[in-house]
Amino acid sequence: MHPRTCLTIVLAAGEGTRMRSPLPKVLHPLGGRPLLEHVLTTAMLAGGAEIAVVVGPDHAAVAATAQRIAPGAQIFEQSERRGTAHAVLAAKQAIARKPDDILVVFADTPLLRPETLTRLRAVIAGGAAVAVLGFTPADPNGYGRLVMRGGELVAIREQRDASADERRIGFCNGGLMALAGEHALAILERIGNANAKSEYYLTDAVAIARDMGLKALAIETGEDDVRGINTKAQLAQAEAVLQDRLRSAALEAGVTMTAPHTVFLSADTKFGRDVTIEPNVVFGPGVTVEDGAVIRSFSHLEGAHVGKGARVGPYARLRPGAELGADVHIGNFVEVKAATIEAGAKANHLAYIGDARIGAGANIGAGTITCNYDGIAKHRTDIGAGAFIGSNSSLVAPVKIGDGAYVGSGSVVTKNVPADALAVARAPQTVKEGWAKRLRQIKVLGKKKPAKPA
Repeated sequence: MHPRTCLTIVLAAGEGTRMRSPLPKVLHPLGGRPLLEHVLTTAMLAGGAEIAVVVGPDHAAVAATAQRIAPGAQIFEQSERRGTAHAVLAAKQAIARKPDDILVVFADTPLLRPETLTRLRAVIAGGAAVAVLGFTPADPNGYGRLVMRGGELVAIREQRDASADERRIGFCNGGLMALAGEHALAILERIGNANAKSEYYLTDAVAIARDMGLKALAIETGEDDVRGINTKAQLAQAEAVLQDRLRSAALEAGVTMTAPHTVFLSADTKFGRDVTIEPNVVFGPGVTVEDGAVIRSFSHLEGAHVGKGARVGPYARLRPGAELGADVHIGNFVEVKAATIEAGAKANHLAYIGDARIGAGANIGAGTITCNYDGIAKHRTDIGAGAFIGSNSSLVAPVKIGDGAYVGSGSVVTKNVPADALAVARAPQTVKEGWAKRLRQIKVLGKKKPAKPA
């Protein structure tokens, strides 16, 4: 039996002016990913092998993002905003190929789950021509109602058009729809615009399908699945829901979090076994934490890889390109960027390590920095295995410290240091006996008032 073919049409044509931002609404981040990425990823996980993205005019950034996430995605432009059915028909070329089922989803519903779309597809596979996703909100006011009769969906009634009885219906339209590929184009092309806004509404597909003697059904999901985003407040609400989902998944997978509600994750954060995360930690995009690692309080990680048994923080910052090997220690107020810290190396406090390699077992003293930027270009520092860098040292890149070498505290190193050598690069200490005592005497004498004349 051949798998069913699925076309997912993602509507991303909305302007989102209520976001009060020049950034297109569907590119606003949620859990470290654009809203559009969440929806496209969900569609692909639900079997959407063919993706069509409908964008508005002058939305090249949206199209580029879609093709980055789903390289085979087809981009269609809705040049005029004339309703949801009009937007879907912008992808007529893809619809005409008659896949087994067609999913119509909105790019501003990022909390949609793959299993929900799989359920919609199953309804179409069972013989329905139209399947609608519904939900039962605490307050249905303002939502379109799903009118059911004998277990089938009769109509989707907008609240302004609903009768008093229909307004008492609690089962509401979530906006997402599936269509049987063999009937989709015929249904969509029959949708008219005889309404107050002269727009073509996708919701009319239900009544049209029934007029054609076809079956329409509805399934129910939770409100979060269909939660749309039009404002920054709604974006924040969705973030809270997503964070709860991500934390629950991490805890279920065996991550220890002593105060989960204070930990913020990205959608792509990956954890190994028996990881511990202390309170008030933020994970930006692109972080992997291996088995047995501990991330201590008030640390911020982004684009970083933390090896097995490593210790990070408290108050540490791992920036993109930070690669920590097994049993590495990165302590308080240490920042690592574009650097590889090999197994067992330590930088326990007050250091900056950028564009560097720190060899296995090396020790980086407090106050040490790699001076990686000369105002024009970045340069690398290479520190060998077992090297010891004394506190308050500045390593001026490009520079190499050999295996087992020592750098004296307070040194400014500008030349390579051979393996097992000692480098001291500071002014010689000068001691002047009695100097401080004489200074204090001068100061005391200077404060005395001159004697009054007799």
